[in-house]
Amino acid sequence: MNKIAGLFIAISSFMAAQQQMSLSDCEEAFQKNNLQLLAEQYNINMADADILQAKIWELPQLSGQINAYNPEGKKVFDIGQAKGAEITQLIYMGGKKKNEIAFAKSNKELAQLQFSQLLVDLRTQLHAAYFNLYYEKLKLENTNKQLGYMNDLLSAYRVQSAKGNVSLKDEVRLQSLVIQLNNDKLGINKNILEFEQNLKVLTGVSDDIEPQLSETDAKDILAAQPFGDEEELKKKALENNSDYQYFLKLIDNSKLYAQWQKSLNVPDLNVGAGWDQNGGTFKNEVNLMVGIPLPLWKANQGNVVKANYAIQQNQKNADYQKLNLETKVQAAYKTWKTQYDQLAEIKTTDLSNMELVYDGMLKNFRKGNVNLIEFTDFMDSYRQTALQIYDMKNEIMQSAEQLNQLIQTKIFY
Repeated sequence: MNKIAGLFIAISSFMAAQQQMSLSDCEEAFQKNNLQLLAEQYNINMADADILQAKIWELPQLSGQINAYNPEGKKVFDIGQAKGAEITQLIYMGGKKKNEIAFAKSNKELAQLQFSQLLVDLRTQLHAAYFNLYYEKLKLENTNKQLGYMNDLLSAYRVQSAKGNVSLKDEVRLQSLVIQLNNDKLGINKNILEFEQNLKVLTGVSDDIEPQLSETDAKDILAAQPFGDEEELKKKALENNSDYQYFLKLIDNSKLYAQWQKSLNVPDLNVGAGWDQNGGTFKNEVNLMVGIPLPLWKANQGNVVKANYAIQQNQKNADYQKLNLETKVQAAYKTWKTQYDQLAEIKTTDLSNMELVYDGMLKNFRKGNVNLIEFTDFMDSYRQTALQIYDMKNEIMQSAEQLNQLIQTKIFY
């Protein structure tokens, strides 16, 4: 009784360590918990702070003077007879503040685009890991089914081999197939562990995630086709891809920076007022002060030239990104289309027939209608084909996710 209770507790603990989650559940957890997203959000907050800082003017300067030594009265610190004060304020000219604020706002737009691109990239990783895990679990289930039967068969052959009723060669042939299945299982379990770890990092969920995806939903995803042809997809990618939009915005950003640097060549005014008790022409004299640097040369010309080169550089980078994006969309679409067409050639009846033949081979082998060589050859072929079909389905989903990542808008029916 205690053993049964202990087993029940162990099973309960195992189940508690797993959490069934749909893809939308994973996305919701991802939005709330992903640490990379949360960290990237601070770049937007910092850009807001830069805008705030750009709007702040220089503080006014207050200065004063007192007498240190009166040579006539031979007094030290004759404050009663000689003192003065002045206050000055720097006045920006040439639209410096306006240009600085515009540049800071442009930086915020860049930060938002970077955040959007990171969101897309991480969501693609989430979907990829989810579908990878889903199909690896199906592969494991299928492999375990085969292993269960083959292990029982091998055990029976070992007994008969020990009695001399079957040859050792037949036992070794079965052993070889079991070893191959166990090797498949080892690789599948390794992949499952990797994908589970990826999902934990992406979603912030500490339990192992069990994909909750019905066979019908999986078939619908596999059957989905993108809107439009290859050229239409390229057009949508150029309109929506955050990474490409970032480089376009970078051109505007560098133009604003160049405009700001150019405005820094315009001299600023220092305006102020001063009061002097006895040091001026009149007693208690109040004066207006205006100061401006002499524009004998452009003090910021080097930065202006550098900023203009940055505009040209960013234009070339944007041209490269445009070509790169179009090429990637073209390759991703062709990859998806090839894999989609390849899977479409395998009819549902073919898959059903394969399972029927599998069940038939098992029954006929038990009845002695199929010899061991035919049976093991078929089982090895079935083992490889079953894994390949799962991989084909997974690759279609992965290709579709890559298209989604590049085009960044709803493109599938």
